[in-house]
This record gives sequence, structure tokens and C-alpha cells, in this order.
Amino acid sequence: MRKKLIIACLATLAFTSCQDKFLTVLPETNLSYDVYYKTQADFEYAVNATYAPLRSIFNDRAWKLGELHSDNAYYARNPLYGAVDATENIADFAVPTANGVTANDNVLQQWRQDYLIISRANQILVLIDGVDFDAAVKANLKGQALFLRAFAYFELARYFGSVPLHLVPVTTRQEAALPLSKVEDIYAQIEKDAKEASTSLLSKSTQEAGRVTSGTAKMLLANLYIVQKKWADASTLLADIVKSGEYSLMPNYDDAFSGTTDNKNNVESVFEVQYMEGAAGYNGNLIYQIMPSPITAEELFPITGTNNTQATSQESNDIPTPDIIAAFETGDKRKDVNIGYVTLSQSARANKVFPYIKKFARKHTQQNNTGQNFPVYRYAEVLLFLAESLNESGKSADAIPYLNQVRARAGLAATTASSQADLREAIFKERRVELAFENKRWFDIVRTGRIQEIIVPYGARVKANPDAYYFPAGSVPPGNAFTVLDQYYGLPAVESALSPNF
Repeated sequence: MRKKLIIACLATLAFTSCQDKFLTVLPETNLSYDVYYKTQADFEYAVNATYAPLRSIFNDRAWKLGELHSDNAYYARNPLYGAVDATENIADFAVPTANGVTANDNVLQQWRQDYLIISRANQILVLIDGVDFDAAVKANLKGQALFLRAFAYFELARYFGSVPLHLVPVTTRQEAALPLSKVEDIYAQIEKDAKEASTSLLSKSTQEAGRVTSGTAKMLLANLYIVQKKWADASTLLADIVKSGEYSLMPNYDDAFSGTTDNKNNVESVFEVQYMEGAAGYNGNLIYQIMPSPITAEELFPITGTNNTQATSQESNDIPTPDIIAAFETGDKRKDVNIGYVTLSQSARANKVFPYIKKFARKHTQQNNTGQNFPVYRYAEVLLFLAESLNESGKSADAIPYLNQVRARAGLAATTASSQADLREAIFKERRVELAFENKRWFDIVRTGRIQEIIVPYGARVKANPDAYYFPAGSVPPGNAFTVLDQYYGLPAVESALSPNF
């Protein structure tokens, strides 16, 4: 029947016109957006899918691009294992870049996961207003899609600067190859999306646990304003989060972080990426990627407590540097939560004692299968951002109590800083230890313009004393280490081959 209708329409084109959609044949044997997005449930599933790439980003990429690429963490060379250049180049500030592009696979995968979020959010946003269902539910779903798109673009802008700005679904290859938009235009879209999301989303107390909230959207917007140095705008939003009464510091710093099955989305959590251990495919394995190696089953078991503990011998990454360990003040309770130590009997290094990131080493059941959520925004960061924005607005006296709330929980005395300059440095240092290994350090260095000040001497220390930075005897950093000190990563070479615009 359909064939006859199409032939009839084509036969009459000389005399009259058929409507475009009359000639559109929808697939009947597989799903497409034309036939799928029809009900509230369809959009709920679609929003769930838009969150999904965050698991890959925070399990596999963010810690490399945002923490290993700083003075907080380094890699531990294992001569028995082939070098993982894509990761080591990031740690060594030696990512090969030419004409603004790089072949580094970690960069490529981060790009692709963020654009996967964006493409899924765009599909929701272009269709959701055309489907009739409960207005409050629709607003909440739309707000989540807006936030996720804004968050993905915020990541892209901070990693790459200028990127293509896609706001509608891509239907052809030509549409995929958009020109690079200016950073300012990307920021403007993030602001627009985050503002709308902040008014559409539910509060933490009424939102389903694990989903973004109005407070999450305000935090993202405040983060954007801080990057842009719009201090007054940031402080207004952050004060709103504080006054909402929806969040507070957990009494114990260790309890701010989830276990593998418990303590998730607690009162300090503004947003955390959700993982679930088990066979459903929602699990993570971050601790296994960052644990020092080679480690025997006997050495690993006290840390993971798994039923099937197995030895590992991979190249180790995200090992806490002597620099971050020394950054904790005497008596800081956070030090023992963040930093653990393990003796690796099989290490080729003379000193076989290695630090590891203890805060992400929660007991679980099966090897390489964890369910601990990853913190993206915590209330402690709300307080530190508020202190920073007030201080930069010339309100140092108002800023100090927020800084001291964070210090008090850590068992530390109130800050002695009083001038704007001294308080600025105190907040910068406090962020380093409070948010250690939460992928904040590189972005803090960049937005404060301190790459040369911090990374250059850090690199000199690594080169001068490789043993202190976990190199075994006879191994040293590569000759090009600490030579690529750019604010942004190069754009992915694989993607550039598909676009005439970069």
C-alpha cells in the first residue's frame, strides 16, 4: 500500500505538490526518534541514558585529565609492563600536539563521551515540548537534560577552549562538522542552560536520589561564574545554596564519600556520579586503575576485601605525589582519609612503600567491580567557592567563616589569614587538600593563571629526584617531560580528520 501511495505522489508532482512528510517512510522494524519519543516513560528512559556516559568519564578519563595532569598525582613506572604513553604523556605534560590537534586517546574518549551526552540531551530537548504529559514531570526531565548538556559543554570548554556548539540533533555528516565556537559563546550557552535548569529542577529533598537538582544547577552556574571571575554573581548563587538548608557538611570528612553500597547521595552531596557493583554493567573499577602495582593478592586484600582478590601488575597511575602529601597541615584529619600506604614486595623500586588514594578504596565484593559513587560537587566546595567569591569581591571578613567551617571539620584551627591576598592563598591551599583527587586541581591551577608558577618547579622536582616520584633505579622521566604546558588540550586528531573546521 505504501509503495502505491509513494508512486501516486511522484506521478502527480508535475501537477501538484505532496507534503514533505508524506514522502517520509518511517522504519517499522527498529526504533528511531520519529517513533520512540511518544510518552513520559520514553523521555524518562532517554534522560537516564543521558546520564550514562558520566560513568565512563569519571571512572576512566576525568582523573587523568584533571588530577594526574597536575602536581597532585603521578604514575609509578613498572618496568615489566609496557608503557601506557597516552596516560603517561598526560602526567608528564608531554602530550604530543601539532597544529592544535593531538592523537592522545584519553583526550579523544573524553571528547566523545561529552558529545554523547550532548547529542542525547539535544534529542530530548528538541522533542519534549511536543509531547503531552504531566507538566511538572516534564519540567524536571527537561531541567535534567539542560543541566547535562551544560555540564558536558563546561567540561569541553575547560579542556579544549573552542569547540563545535551543537544545540539540535545531527542528522547528516555535514551537520556534524560545525565550525568551532568561541569560548565566550560556549560559556553563554552553558549559562543559559544552567539558569533554566535551576528553575526547572526539583530541590534535593524532593528529587529522586542521584539525579541533579536545582542546587546542582546553581553550583554549575556558580562554577562557570568563578571561571569568568564574575564574583558577585557567583556569591549570590552560592549563598542561595547555603540558605536553602538542603545541604550540610557531614560531621566526619570520611563520611562525605559513599561506600560501595551505602552512604550514597548523603547530605553533603550536591552531585555525584552513580555506580552500582554487580553484573548489571553499572559498576566502576577506579581503584584498580589507580592502585600501585605490581601488588600481590595478599597485599591488595586488606584494601579491597574482595572474595576473589587477585594480583595485578599494570602500569600504575594517580599515585599521590610527595607534594600533595606535604600540603596537609599537621593534625589535618583529612590526610589519613585521602592517603594510605601499601608495601609492594615485588616492586623494582628500592623503597617499596607506595602511597595510594585511600578515599576511593572502599571494601567491596568482587575484584575489579566497585559501586562507590564519585563526587562531582560537594557542599564543602560550595563553602570554599563562596569564601573565594566573597574574598575576591572585597568582602574578606565575610569570607573567613565559610573557610573556617571546612577547616574546623578537618580538626584545624581557624585561618590566620586576614588580608585579601593572604586569604586568597589560604583558600587555594584549602581547596587542594579538601578536594584532593576529585579532579579539581588542574582546573584550579589554570583558572588562577598559575601553570608556570606551579607546574614548572614541580617538573623540575620530578626530574631532579625521580626516585621520590616512584621511578625504580635506572628509570627517569622522558626527555620531553614538562614541555607542553598549554592551558587546553589539543583537539582530537581523529575528529579533526572528519571536519574541515579544525
